[in-house]
Order: sequence, then structure tokens, then C-alpha cells
Amino acid sequence: MAEEINVRPVFPFTSIVGQEEMKLALILNVIDPKIGGVMIMGDRGTGKSTTVRALVDLLPEIEVVTNDQFNSDPYDMELMSDSVRDMVKTNADIPTTKIKIPMVDLPLGATEDRVCGTIDIEKALTEGIKAFEPGLLAKANRGILYVDEVNLLDDHLVDVLLDSAASGWNTVEREGISICHPARFILVGSGNPEEGELRPQLLDRFGMHAQIGTVREPDLRVKIVEQRALFDQNPKEFRDKCLTDQQKLMKQIVDARQQLKEVNIDYDLRLKISEICSELNVDGLRGDMVTNRAAKALVAFEGRSEVTPKDIYTIITLCLRHRLRKDPLETIDSGVKVQEVFNRAFGYD
Repeated sequence: MAEEINVRPVFPFTSIVGQEEMKLALILNVIDPKIGGVMIMGDRGTGKSTTVRALVDLLPEIEVVTNDQFNSDPYDMELMSDSVRDMVKTNADIPTTKIKIPMVDLPLGATEDRVCGTIDIEKALTEGIKAFEPGLLAKANRGILYVDEVNLLDDHLVDVLLDSAASGWNTVEREGISICHPARFILVGSGNPEEGELRPQLLDRFGMHAQIGTVREPDLRVKIVEQRALFDQNPKEFRDKCLTDQQKLMKQIVDARQQLKEVNIDYDLRLKISEICSELNVDGLRGDMVTNRAAKALVAFEGRSEVTPKDIYTIITLCLRHRLRKDPLETIDSGVKVQEVFNRAFGYD
């Protein structure tokens, strides 16, 4: 984790105090990107963007095809652009390099062309070549796409992002010309609930939903302020002190990715998850699938191979709270409701 010259130093992930729910949701999505991303809702100034950037900084480098606009994986056909696939088919020599996992910030005022990319029709017609100007989805391939204030983003754009995140591909069509490229990324959205919620059908498509609030304990607040002051004073020294913890966590995440395929979840536990989703009137099966995946990712993260009821309890609120139908007269918090139904299903009343 050597410091790069002229790169703004990033606050270390392991030094972020509190906000355990948000940190866990992000880590589990990194272990298994198929969980489907994270929606982080919370007050202003609670470290949402700081935490996302800290996680990206923590992760190991990835191998990409040199000078490829889509961060193509030199070995995985599903993560290759068409030009790299052609090179593989002809057994051409593919030069590679290592880069930090990309993190792309999507600005609120972004247009669809800026997000998806554009086709140069003039070049296509006059020179007969598919001239494609990649957008933010191309840059985010194999990385993290972060949308701050996602609840203020145009619904149509949110739909485009969620479609690409779910399918792993982005297709741009114009005047009968179609270009498709890999766009497999972890979508992280954040927002302030005071500024409005996403529409339920969009919210449901985020794998997990973390709620964070301002830290209330005076001693923790003092610790956060002190740590930030120390970091601002001498970022390199502060990061050096955290290096061992950072490397330990990075290894834990890398090992968990390898361990994930060995993790087992008993049929009885899967049945209980579906019972809970059914009792909560969760539409569709996305809630069942995400809860299963998140429980397995948590077990892998802790270096085990069997999912327990405790693992499910740890993650089920993150996976289901945003999928409940909102009753305007309901006073109970949706997270509490999920936990109550869990306790009934497992006989913990």
C-alpha cells in the first residue's frame, strides 16, 4: 500500500469509528458483488463518501488489459471487451498491467450519454467503423460506481444504472448501430432521507440498505474528531500506523472471496429465510436471494463454512428493510419489524 505521488491521501478504512452497519454492507458486497450493491441513507456529515473511498483504497489491485477502455479482465471472457475477445480468439499476445480498483463518482447532473457512452454516427457512416466514446459505466467495470444523493438523480438514470449493475452489461444503440460492453460494478448509492426516498421499485433493486445516523456518544465523537485532526496533520504518518490493520483486513477480504464457494447454507435455514420474506409480504424473490448470498458472504468473511441462524440475524435487516411495503400509519421501524418476524420464525420469542 505504498503512497502514490500527487494522489490525495485517503482516510484508512480500519480507522473509521462506528457506522458498523454501513461498513459490513460494503465489505459483503466486495466479497460477493452479486449481492447487488448498497443503498446508504443517513444524515449529512456521517462519513458516507469517506467510507466508500476508504474501502476502495483498501482493496488489492486488479490485472487489466493494457490501454483497454473497459478495464477488461485478460482471463475472464465475461469481463472482456469485444476487441480483447478477438485477440484471445486469434491467440494474440495480450499485454497486461495492474491498477487500483476503479471508483467512479457519478455527478448529479450527468446525462445519459455521459453515463452510457456515445456512438459517433458520422464515423460509422463515413468510415464504416464503430466509433464508441465510453461513458462512466465503462470506467466503472470491475470497480465501484458511487452515486451520492442518488435519491435526487433522475429515475430514468437510476433505472439504467440498476439494469447494468444487474446484468453486468451496457448496451448503447443509436441509428441502428448497437455496441455492447461489460459493465460489472458494485453500485453504491447514498442519500439523505430528508431529501426524499427512491421509488420503491428502484429501492428494491439495491441488494442491501444501510441506515446510518450521527454518532451520539460524546466519547466516540471526540475520538472521531481527534482521528480526523491527526490524519489532516500528517496523512502519511497516520496511514503508516494503520498499515498492519489495513493489510490484515485486505487479506481477510481476499481469503473470503476464495472461501465463498465452500460455504454451505442448510435447506432448513433457506426455508426459514423464505418464510420470513413471505410473512413480511416482500414482493418477488430478490429478498430471499440477497439474504442467502449475504449470509454466505458473512460466513466467508469470518473464515467459516456453515451458515448459522446468528449469521442470518446479523444481515437480514440490511437485506429486507427497504423491501417492506410502507404503511403511512405504521409507527414501528421497518428494521425492528424484520427482527420481530425473524425471532418468531426461529422461535426466539
